Amino acid sequence: MKLLDLHNLSQKRLNALQSAGIYHPEDLLLFFPRRYLDKSNFKPIGLLRESDEAVSVAGKVQSVNVTGYKSKKRLEVIVQDGSGSLKVAYFKGWKYFINRYKTGEWVALYGKVKQYGRYMSMAHPEVDQISGPDDVDQFKTLTPIYPSNKHFSKAYITNQLVSNWIQQILNTTTVPEFLPEEILDRYNFPTRDQAFRDIHKPETKQQARQALERFKYEEFYLFELSMAKIKNIRISRADGKILEPGELTKKFFNEQLPFELTDGQKNSLKDIRTDLQSGKQMNRLIQGDVGAGKTVVAIGSMLMALDNGMQAAMMAPTEILAEQHYHTIKEFLEPLGINHRLITGSQKTALRRDIMSDIAGGTCQIAVGTHAIFQDKVEFNRLGLAVIDEQHRFGVKQRNEFLLKGDNPHLLVMSATPIPRSLAMTIYSDLDISIIEGLPGGRKPIKTAVRTDKERPGVYNFIEESIKKGDQVYTVYPLIEESEAMDLKDATMGFEKLKRRFPDFRIGLLHGRLKPEEKDGIMKRFSEGEIDILVSTTVIEVGVDVPNASIMIIEHAERFGLSQLHQLRGRIGRGRKQSYCILMPGQKLSKDGRYRLKMMIDTTDGFKIAEADLKLRGPGDFLGTKQSGLPEFKFGDILEDRLTLEKAKNDAWQIVRTDTDLSKPEHRSLKKVFKPYFKKKAEFFGIG
Repeated sequence: MKLLDLHNLSQKRLNALQSAGIYHPEDLLLFFPRRYLDKSNFKPIGLLRESDEAVSVAGKVQSVNVTGYKSKKRLEVIVQDGSGSLKVAYFKGWKYFINRYKTGEWVALYGKVKQYGRYMSMAHPEVDQISGPDDVDQFKTLTPIYPSNKHFSKAYITNQLVSNWIQQILNTTTVPEFLPEEILDRYNFPTRDQAFRDIHKPETKQQARQALERFKYEEFYLFELSMAKIKNIRISRADGKILEPGELTKKFFNEQLPFELTDGQKNSLKDIRTDLQSGKQMNRLIQGDVGAGKTVVAIGSMLMALDNGMQAAMMAPTEILAEQHYHTIKEFLEPLGINHRLITGSQKTALRRDIMSDIAGGTCQIAVGTHAIFQDKVEFNRLGLAVIDEQHRFGVKQRNEFLLKGDNPHLLVMSATPIPRSLAMTIYSDLDISIIEGLPGGRKPIKTAVRTDKERPGVYNFIEESIKKGDQVYTVYPLIEESEAMDLKDATMGFEKLKRRFPDFRIGLLHGRLKPEEKDGIMKRFSEGEIDILVSTTVIEVGVDVPNASIMIIEHAERFGLSQLHQLRGRIGRGRKQSYCILMPGQKLSKDGRYRLKMMIDTTDGFKIAEADLKLRGPGDFLGTKQSGLPEFKFGDILEDRLTLEKAKNDAWQIVRTDTDLSKPEHRSLKKVFKPYFKKKAEFFGIG
């Protein structure tokens, strides 16, 4: 069957369907109801009470009257069932309904009940003619309500018309199955054909729920099947150089490191060492909270490459962060005689040429930089390991380009944005994951408090005393300029206000509209102690570590996302001083706003905060980028349906282990559906 075979399908209606992404009959079958009207809840009229929930009643029509005058006319019908009387009213469009009611005949009604005077009343209920009180069973149905839009309205595509079209397709089509029979049996799923029928014309809500569960599983399953296959292909194709820890690695950890590694750091290094010794290309994510010590793990990993005569590279999303990593590596590794270079997009040509020559010749052992480090013109002599910091800022495509750089280098990606497990199972399915829990020794947990505008004088007194003791302060604002739409104080006004309040202190202003070199200059002055108070927008979310900065004031804190607040807070507490984060909300606090502030006070655990933030905002907003590679699931929610996701993942990865090419007879139908699905995913992930 083709879409054009649908009854009453004009060109205008066809265009409206296509505007909703419906081009084929199966697209219409996948156009699921957003809810169902449950007409099975019948009540005697005498027991009706005013309610926001719609109910069903059946009764005999006692009278039909048109009242009012001119445009104010309305239809009033009195219906009785022996237990009481109900007034039915229609206002606009009443002429259409007057023929549905005849005195002495029985009707079934469905609608919301309100009290008007001495009568309980229903306005504009749905109505069906029935033969009598014993005939209500035919009215006890679940009516699917489909999504609508302005194109549907203009083309006169009604809910009933959509339902009729779908029934026409189901009456002339048998939808083929592709899930393996063992899976249908294991979870008691209906077949795909039956599931469509149960979604669009269910007898019970449970039937509709079970059918929807099957479709959620189905899309999770196909996605996880593709992730498992991509990982398999990579493992089979890419032989990684076997890297053994040697003299440099041992010297660094035994002699150079001024502190004891945490258990989380040790476990992550153990995972990395296992990968590097496996003979297969490493593709591992190190997740750790803000300040968990990921950089030290990365340095140890890079030294393993150097111990085997290979080069290492480390890439960061911004020049300021790349520079920070460069200086950290210099501090740790210069005594070991390691040659490391910094390469960024803003460097002068002569300097870049010199650095690139150093990298190509092999004299540069560790190259640190922005994405410029992986441009085609940069040639490595023997790249053994690539490290990507703040991986979520780059996206899947770029990550996969790095895997292909040079001669299959090992890849280590790091993220200081904790990703809840349910999200990591999708977006990072192709990666092995290690988590660094806990903070390095000597660091004190940051104390967080909420203060109102009335308490501002006390906050400013605290700042003044702290700066006199040698502390530095961040003050963060959500906007650059004043907005008439939102009653927010912006960074520029805040900067001027603080200059007046603290005339003896050095105050700097940092925002996103400054040129990169201006930003770098301000951050450098702040990190070197030449600025006492840095007024900033969120550009300091990822920035230079300033151990002396021990206080952060976040203005209109309720306007920030939870994870963003946590990332901002992570800019302080980098040294051994007690640090304080003071959240200053606006006067009007929403329920979500109060919840976010409470979470910030209650915990400093980034994973708990990320989980809460994901619940509030949903996966798309949480990640903030379509580059991430997160699939847009049509039916499943990776948070609400995590158990279904876990089942689908386990089943999919098991099949890939036992039947990699889906060549077994029982997987023939699955292979037919999976092949075109996988082709798109493989292109996105750079797998040919």
